[in-house]
Amino acid sequence: MAKVSIVILNWNGAQFLQRFLPSLLSNTSYPETEVVVADNASTDDSVSIIQQFFPQIKIIQLDRNYGFAGGYNRALAQIDAEYFVILNSDVEVTPGWIEPLIDFLEQHPDAAAVMPKIRSWYNRGCFEHAGAAGGYIDYLGYPFCRGRIFDHLETDIGQYDSVAEVFWVTGACMMIRANVFKTCGGFDDAFFAHMEEIDLCWRIHWKGYKMFCVPSSLVFHVGGGALPAENPFKIYLNFRNNLFLLTKNLESRKLATILCKRFLLDYIAALMFMVQGKFSFFLSVIKAHFHFILSCKKLLRFRNNHSYLSGKFNAHHLIFHKSLVWHFFVKKRKKFSDIFHYSK
Repeated sequence: MAKVSIVILNWNGAQFLQRFLPSLLSNTSYPETEVVVADNASTDDSVSIIQQFFPQIKIIQLDRNYGFAGGYNRALAQIDAEYFVILNSDVEVTPGWIEPLIDFLEQHPDAAAVMPKIRSWYNRGCFEHAGAAGGYIDYLGYPFCRGRIFDHLETDIGQYDSVAEVFWVTGACMMIRANVFKTCGGFDDAFFAHMEEIDLCWRIHWKGYKMFCVPSSLVFHVGGGALPAENPFKIYLNFRNNLFLLTKNLESRKLATILCKRFLLDYIAALMFMVQGKFSFFLSVIKAHFHFILSCKKLLRFRNNHSYLSGKFNAHHLIFHKSLVWHFFVKKRKKFSDIFHYSK
C-alpha cells in the first residue's frame, strides 16, 4: 500500500488550522496517510495550537518565511512518501476525498499528478478560483479553468464531473508522485508564491507525463488566506511570475513574439488600473516588469542549463491557441465550455 503524506504549508494561519484540521483528520480514512504541517516561521500561535490540540500531526518548523514554493521544497525534502498531497490550510475536505486521487494514480502510471474538484467555501454551489475543475492556459500564458475564466465563476451543476486531462493542477490541493516532484526539480523558489504549480506542471509535461482532474473527489477552498485578491503584492507576483513562466517554458521559436504581446497587454492592464484609481496596482505591474527584466539573464541561463525543453512536449492540445482576453472581454464568452474544446 502506497504511503501518502498530506503536507500543509502554514504561515500565520492559526484560524484555518483550528477550523479545517478536524475535518481533514476525520475525513481522511486511507490507512497509510500522515499529516504534516510545515510552518513558514509563523508569528502567531499556529505551532502551539497544533502541539496542544493535534499531537498526531507532525510539525516541520522552517527558520523563516520561504513563501509557498521555497517552503514546500524544504518541507518535502524531509518527507519520505510515494505520494505527496499539497494542501492549503484553508481547504475543507469531504468524506472519501482522498481515495479517488490515489486510485487514479495507481491505475494510470502515465499520470504524474491529480487534483479534486474545488468549490468555493463561501458559495458552496460555485467553483472556486484556484483550480475549479482543472487548469488550462492560453497561448499568451493566461491561466483559466473548467468552471472559471478570469474572475467569472460558474455554478457547479455537474457539467464538469467527468475526469479530464488538464494542463495544470492547483497548488491549493494536488496529489503528485514524489519521484516526479523531485526529478522535475520541485517548485521554483524564485516564484515565491503564485503560478509556481503551473511552472512545475509545464516542466512535467516536457517530461512526457500527464495530469488530471478527478471530480469524484471534492474539496472546498476559502481562497486568499495568505494574500487577499485585492493586494498589491499579489498583483505584483501574478504579473511577474507569469512572465517567468513563459520565459522558462515556451519553445524558443515562440518566446520573443509571445513576450512582446504580453508586455503590451500588461501595460494596457496597468493603464486600466490607473484609470480606475488603483495606483498601487499600477505600480505593482511596473515593478513586476522591472524585476522580470532584471531576472532575464538568470531565466535564460536556466533554459540553457536544463534539458527538459528538448524533450517531447505532449500537451499542445491542452493549450487554448487563441486569445483568452479577446474571447472573454470582447466576445463576452464567460464559460469554459463556450471557449475551449480539445480532442485527445
